[in-house]
Amino acid sequence: MNPSWDEWQAFHAVLLEGSLSGAARRLKLSQPTVRGRIEGLERRVGSVLFVRSAAGLAPTAEAWAMARHVAAMHTASEAALREASGRAGAIAGTVRVSASDFIGTVVLPEMLGRLLQRHPGLLVEIAGTNAVVDVASQEADIAIRMAPPAGDGLIVRKVAVIAIGFYASRAYLARRGAPPSLEDLADHDFIGPDRSAADARMLEAFGALRPRIVLKTDSHPTHFAAVRAGVGIGVVQRPVADRDPDLVPVLPGIDFARLDTFLVSHKDLLRLPKVRAVFDFLAEAFREFAAPGAHFDRAPLVGPAGKP
Repeated sequence: MNPSWDEWQAFHAVLLEGSLSGAARRLKLSQPTVRGRIEGLERRVGSVLFVRSAAGLAPTAEAWAMARHVAAMHTASEAALREASGRAGAIAGTVRVSASDFIGTVVLPEMLGRLLQRHPGLLVEIAGTNAVVDVASQEADIAIRMAPPAGDGLIVRKVAVIAIGFYASRAYLARRGAPPSLEDLADHDFIGPDRSAADARMLEAFGALRPRIVLKTDSHPTHFAAVRAGVGIGVVQRPVADRDPDLVPVLPGIDFARLDTFLVSHKDLLRLPKVRAVFDFLAEAFREFAAPGAHFDRAPLVGPAGKP
C-alpha cells in the first residue's frame, strides 16, 4: 500500500520542526498520532527516516533524499487549497502574502485591516520572512520585494520608493542631544546590523559614518523597537517613523537608503478575483504609504527582464 497523505504531512512536519512534539503542534495533532504516522511511513518505504539525537530527531540519508519531493507535494497541496477556496467571481478565500519581517510586522497589518473590512470573506496569510519566497512555484500568491525577481509568467509592479532615515526617540535626544553631522554619530549610541551582509554593506556605504554600535540585530522589527525604546540612534523607514510621535528624525536631510518596492504575483494567480483584489489593494496602499515624491509604475511588467 502506498503511503497516505497524512503520513507525508507528518514526515514534512518532523523535517521542519526536528521533533515529534513540534510536528504535533504544527499539525494540531497528538504526539502519539504523529509518531504512528512516521512509523507507518517507515514501514511502507522500508527505511528508517529519523534517528534520535541530542537536538531531537535527525533525518537519515533516506529522509533527505525524499525531502525536496515531499516539500514540492506540500507546496502544491497548499496552492491547490488556496485556489479551490476562491470561488469563481467571489472575493473570498485564502490569499498568502510574503513580505520581509519588518513589512509583515509593522506595515501590513494596518493595510490588511482595511482590506478585510472591505472584503470580510477573505483570509489573508502573512509569511513574514527575509528569505526569498518562490512565487513562480506558488509558495505565496503575492510577494512584496525590494528587488524585481526574474521568472516566467511573473507580474511585477513597482509600487513605491521607500526612504530610510536616521531616527531617535525623544527620550534619547533629551538625554544625549542630536548629532549635527554624520561624523558626530561616533559620539552616539547606534543600533546596527549583526550578521546580515546586505545591511552591513548599506552601513559601509557611508564612508564618514563611524558610529559606536551598542546593539546588533538583523531583525528589523527588533531594530525599530530598540530605537523607540531609546537604546540609541537607528535607521527606520521614513513613512513608519514619521507617523510615530515618539520618534524624531536625526540628520533629516540625509537618507540612509531608498528602497524600490515591488509587488509580485503569477499571471495565473491574478486571474483569481481574490488574488487580484488583494494585489490591487496593496498597490494603492503602498502608494499612499510611501513618502511624497516617490515614483510609481502603474503598468505591470511581465517576465525576467521586465519586458511587456
